[in-house]
Amino acid sequence: MKLTNYLKDKISIIIITIISIILITLLDIAFKVPEGLIIVTIVLLLLTLIIALLISYFQKRTFYNTLITNTKNLDKKYLVLETIPKPNTYEEELIYNIMFDINKSMIENVSSYINSTKDFKDYIEMWIHEVKIPISSLILMTHNHKNQVPKEYIEEIKRLDNYIDQILYYVRSNYTSEDFIFKKVKLEKIISSVALKNKDDLLENKIDLIVDIKNTEVYTDTKWLEFILNQIINNSIKYKKDIPNSYIKINAIEDSNQITLFIKDNGIGIPKSDIPNVFKKSFTGTNGRDKIKSTGMGLYIAKKLCTKLGHKIEIESEEKEYTIVKITFGKNKLYHPED
Repeated sequence: MKLTNYLKDKISIIIITIISIILITLLDIAFKVPEGLIIVTIVLLLLTLIIALLISYFQKRTFYNTLITNTKNLDKKYLVLETIPKPNTYEEELIYNIMFDINKSMIENVSSYINSTKDFKDYIEMWIHEVKIPISSLILMTHNHKNQVPKEYIEEIKRLDNYIDQILYYVRSNYTSEDFIFKKVKLEKIISSVALKNKDDLLENKIDLIVDIKNTEVYTDTKWLEFILNQIINNSIKYKKDIPNSYIKINAIEDSNQITLFIKDNGIGIPKSDIPNVFKKSFTGTNGRDKIKSTGMGLYIAKKLCTKLGHKIEIESEEKEYTIVKITFGKNKLYHPED
């Protein structure tokens, strides 16, 4: 709060006071008051004005500067009310009470919104679990009668199952405190689970899955990492080349601070211009538009979940040659890989 701005705000009081001093001086002259007494009166009146303005200025400056500084420094600016000093004047008390009412109204609205979104999330999760039961039954039935069910039907059912999983984990990614369990798990166990889920597609597309991981443990959430790896494996299968030696290689490299998981395939690759955008929401890219129907959500959700878990996910690729997805894990709960 600047003194010049404060004085500009008080200009009407200053002008009225100066006019009053002039009038009093004229009256003193009219009544033949001694010149020395007139000068003393003028000086006392001016001093009184200056002192009153300065006292008022410093009182207001303390309150408003604290309010402005704390508001700038806080990430959650609605908490500023908790940081300002107790009001000393009626004006400060009015401002404090108005801010309190605004803050209270905002908290009530946010609480109502949180409760409604939480109810919606719970409903979506319940709906997804109910829907997955018949879908899982359909997958099992088609698996047991592969020769009698058209290949297109099986692919569509699996695609539906994957989309349902995407919805579930997209919703869950916004409520991490309730939905993930962070603990040390064996990477090879999670990869085996993902491989089993994609076994039929790997065999159908004649893709060799080569895993070179032994006794490697990472801090993560098992189900969330399974979903992430499943999206990556699905993409590798989806964007394979029509060659006899297609493969997906999975290995891990460990150093003192972190473990990096590599998933490499020799599929059609990703155009260089698409790589910066692969993790963007609904980005399908050249391959997704031209070759295979894609929602562009799989890698976006995988990236979002990795960020929530404190992992780092990267992609490098050369078109028509290979794609490598790297996921970096910290070796303890507190270490997060550099972004």
